[in-house]
Amino acid sequence: MLPLTYANVNEMNVIRKVGGNPEIKKHLEDMGFVTGAVVTVVSAISGNLIVNVKDSKVALDKQLAGKIMI
Repeated sequence: MLPLTYANVNEMNVIRKVGGNPEIKKHLEDMGFVTGAVVTVVSAISGNLIVNVKDSKVALDKQLAGKIMI
């Protein structure tokens, strides 16, 4: 397992685990980052990501993206 920050642009990945404290975990799950969901990195700048998840584009900073394991 690797953090989402290591994903290649335009590569489809499956979320294996969402970490963090309960508040962060709930926030990410509410945005669609749940175990088994497919996530694709659209762009990456300095570790900050724009991703497609569940037919939505979401921007994540480096810290949040690091809590999502693929």
